[in-house]
Amino acid sequence: MDVRLQISMVFHLDKCIGCHTCSVACKNVWTDRKGAEYMWWNNVETKPGTGYPTAWEDQNKYKGGWEQKNGQPELKMGGRVLRVLNIFHNPDLPKLDDYYEPWTYKYEVLFNSPEGADQPTARTISMVTGKYMDVEAGPNWDDDLGGSPVYAANDPNLEVLTEEQRAELFEIERLVFFYLPRICNHCLNAACVAACPSGAIYKRGEDGIVLINQEVCRGWRMCVTACPYKKTFYNWSTGKSEKCILCFPRLETGQAPACFHSCVGRIRYLGALLYDADRMLDAMKVPDDRLVEAQRDLILDPFDREVIAGALKNGIDERAIETAQRSPVYKYVKEWNLALPLHAEFRTGNGRRHRSRDGEARTRTGKHLRRGSGGNISADFVAHDERAVRDTAFSSRRSVADAERRYVGGERRGRFGLS
Repeated sequence: MDVRLQISMVFHLDKCIGCHTCSVACKNVWTDRKGAEYMWWNNVETKPGTGYPTAWEDQNKYKGGWEQKNGQPELKMGGRVLRVLNIFHNPDLPKLDDYYEPWTYKYEVLFNSPEGADQPTARTISMVTGKYMDVEAGPNWDDDLGGSPVYAANDPNLEVLTEEQRAELFEIERLVFFYLPRICNHCLNAACVAACPSGAIYKRGEDGIVLINQEVCRGWRMCVTACPYKKTFYNWSTGKSEKCILCFPRLETGQAPACFHSCVGRIRYLGALLYDADRMLDAMKVPDDRLVEAQRDLILDPFDREVIAGALKNGIDERAIETAQRSPVYKYVKEWNLALPLHAEFRTGNGRRHRSRDGEARTRTGKHLRRGSGGNISADFVAHDERAVRDTAFSSRRSVADAERRYVGGERRGRFGLS
């Protein structure tokens, strides 16, 4: 048993109001600079919808994630030989039109126009070319268009539905949509890490956060294709790839990531999970219908004596183990079975889960996965659980000095019941 620590997330979809405050907070902190104008490390999509970039879930188009070949998981974009052959021309990359061409406005016209009978207009200017342009798309272009025949009807997830079911989805009386906030999943089995020819992408051993070494990156963009969630971006100004870093400078100082901190609906839960890295490959080999349970089985009980001993052996700090024991993510994912991974069939073992109403977690539009055989969960039960999670979260906010006092005087190993 190889015990590792993963900082994981749960997003409560029923509480998301689609305000995009998280997206703006992330943009202002990390991607408000040249070459990153089109990047939205955090974005909120309307489902059904095509998302950002357009149809990112269609892996027949983008070739992201893993697939089973001869009983082994392999990158859908192809093996090492094929990647080398395509290294100077990657045919499966999203184009700028699949994202959008970022723009600004010629504001000086509003201030410097001479007096006249007409209202001056600030025309749109491309932030890439500097020329006038017509705006045709944006990062949330299909916002709230859950019944749109252009956007919602082209959601790749609807392919699993019959024509009759599709028609029912778009009837006025049955029309429904929900919001799907997305960031990098910091996957356990990250496809971007495996695909990088330069070895620039790595997974931090202390917390599982996936990062790109900007000094090593050569801009081959294999990571962009390999990521099935399309959360790796290419900076056209620096010639480097970039992605969400889970605000690790904030985490290291005891603060929540910017998108978590700014969330109006308080839909985001952050916590630590312990998992068995030795069983990772076996969990990715199972058939699609067993992937959710296989990935959940990777998560270890942080109160188990053997797990604690294995964690300490691997250098995981005692306070990190305590954090895993208090983790709201562990409760949602492992204890209550209320949160499930987004697109488990991509076989990345992502570190983010989603939780929705009636004990369902949406992994595909129109194809919900329920928890166990218990059926729906009553509103009282869910509300009680959320109060417990909030109480747990608040109780963990102790000062550093208090935390230090608890681990002196020979208390470190004794508190876990170890000799």
